Amino acid sequence: MPFKALHLSEPVLRGVQAAGYTDPTPIQLRAIPVVLAGGDLIGSAQTGTGKTAAFALPILTRLGQGPRRPNARVLVLEPTRELAAQVETAFRDFARFTDLRPVAIFGGVGYGYQRQELKRGVDIIVATPGRLVDYLQEGTVSLRDISILVLDEVDRMLDMGFLPVVKDIIARCPKERQTLFFSATVPPEIAAVASFALRNPTRVEIGVNRSVNRSINHALYPVAYEQKFELLQALLEKTDFDSVLVFSRTKHGADKIARRLKSANHSVAVLHANRSQNQRIEALAGFKSGKYEIMVATDIAARGIDVDGISHVINYDVPENPEDYVHRIGRTGRAMAVGDAFTLVTPENAGDIRDIQRFIGQAIPELKRDGFDYAPMGAPRPKQPQQQRGQRHGGGHRGGGQPGQRGNHGRGQRGTGGGERRHGGGGSATERSHGGTPVSQTPEQRKRAFWGRR
Repeated sequence: MPFKALHLSEPVLRGVQAAGYTDPTPIQLRAIPVVLAGGDLIGSAQTGTGKTAAFALPILTRLGQGPRRPNARVLVLEPTRELAAQVETAFRDFARFTDLRPVAIFGGVGYGYQRQELKRGVDIIVATPGRLVDYLQEGTVSLRDISILVLDEVDRMLDMGFLPVVKDIIARCPKERQTLFFSATVPPEIAAVASFALRNPTRVEIGVNRSVNRSINHALYPVAYEQKFELLQALLEKTDFDSVLVFSRTKHGADKIARRLKSANHSVAVLHANRSQNQRIEALAGFKSGKYEIMVATDIAARGIDVDGISHVINYDVPENPEDYVHRIGRTGRAMAVGDAFTLVTPENAGDIRDIQRFIGQAIPELKRDGFDYAPMGAPRPKQPQQQRGQRHGGGHRGGGQPGQRGNHGRGQRGTGGGERRHGGGGSATERSHGGTPVSQTPEQRKRAFWGRR
């Protein structure tokens, strides 16, 4: 079914066409009619399936049919500044043939430009909770004309501790409104918000929330803690990649990994909460354009990166929460393009790996890097410090609409392995994709391999 069959307005359809989209994704097919009809909705789907367009397109259509108001008519809450900026960009792209005006307001930057845009008058506000509360307290923003409220990435917002602020913002909105929840997962905690924010919502779920996209080949690489960076280098050197996203649990760890990769002559960008907004914008823009072949990021950015053509995700640190594993590796293999994900696993990660495998309902293959001189596994080290959760002025971006297929334009130099990922020999699909050797096949062999008794 094409977009034109979904009863979107003509100017919005022109915006969709200009963005290069022809056929809606499953979440868009099911959510757009509900939003157009004015009903409340809880929509959940895996990352990379076009959730932003699922609410942006019908919202723009509805706004074009209603009278203008002195204040904003739509409020979209995002957990991070990257997400807020990217969703605002999506609205702007889809609304290019209308006179509707969106604005993004988030922390990490000055207030001047945002105040100026708000005073000029806007139809859609895309905001992080902290900065929005600042404007509400000073009277710069009024929510009395809000007719559509969107809470995007609700599970992440709750995980980052925004629940009290979000409840306060919802209470400031008119009771007679349309409310939309969109999220990659729908944990039980969301019911606490939905019970007072939504009225008889329609539930739209696409796919299995806990599953990994079938287009992603993922594997574990057991290694001694002291050899983690050496193995990371070996994987980069022997892998034919387009662009690589490396995840660290901590900001300090991300900076350290980036410094060492730069010393190894890689072009590297860094993205975490301690980076200024200008630094974060430059890092994302450079990663998208191919200026940087590698980006090192923390979990706060896991859902704020929507870059077409990320060929590999490497979990340098195992994520703290099983949900984050799905979101991290979901940065590759988007829109059913093929992607690969590696996770470096040390002995102290055994419990986290069990939790992840239980969460996704499948065992993750364990591989060895051919030719790498593995040291014996030592005793587990103390657990790594947890990555800090979102701050009051959380920031973030996500590209709107359905993501594009992986492109072939340049993204820095390829690895020196000369195409192992695409041209590996026999073995399973995962073995060929990763150019590795299976660590084990039986449960006992797997256990011995993981703890270094190989």
